[in-house]
Amino acid sequence: MRITKKLRIILILSLVLVNISCDQISKNIVRNTIQKDQRIHIIKDNLVLTKVENTGAAYSLGSDLSPVLKTIFLQALPIVVLLFLLRQLLIKTNYSRETIIGFAFIIGGGIGNLFDRIMYGSVTDFLILDLGILRTEIFNLADVSIMFGSILVLISAIFGQKGSFFKENLQ
Repeated sequence: MRITKKLRIILILSLVLVNISCDQISKNIVRNTIQKDQRIHIIKDNLVLTKVENTGAAYSLGSDLSPVLKTIFLQALPIVVLLFLLRQLLIKTNYSRETIIGFAFIIGGGIGNLFDRIMYGSVTDFLILDLGILRTEIFNLADVSIMFGSILVLISAIFGQKGSFFKENLQ
């Protein structure tokens, strides 16, 4: 089934907005119901809810930067990258379905965390997963979107037959 360009754009933007919405709704619930550093054990020590405000990027990288450098590296640069990715998805039509979905998840997650940085000065993280051999640092649903999207794009780039983002843009 061939979809029109307009429908394709609506589907991509809808997927981005669903990712942003899930992230922002979950963070809003956490901000309003969990106290700072409170720990709620959902499944023993395997899944823990808590609330931490991260003023940096992943693993608090950049939290010690000056306000100007923080604005450049944690706000301005991500805006440019996210807009570039969104533009590519909307105008190029030869990407595989997996690449499109993957980048929509990455963009949605990126916007979710970027929104927090701009509006609150920090990103709300609240989940810790500990499965023995797999233990995460604290994260949020935007981070899940970014990781899931990255895995999809990577799989598409390695195994995909149709227009890989990397083949198209890095030649």
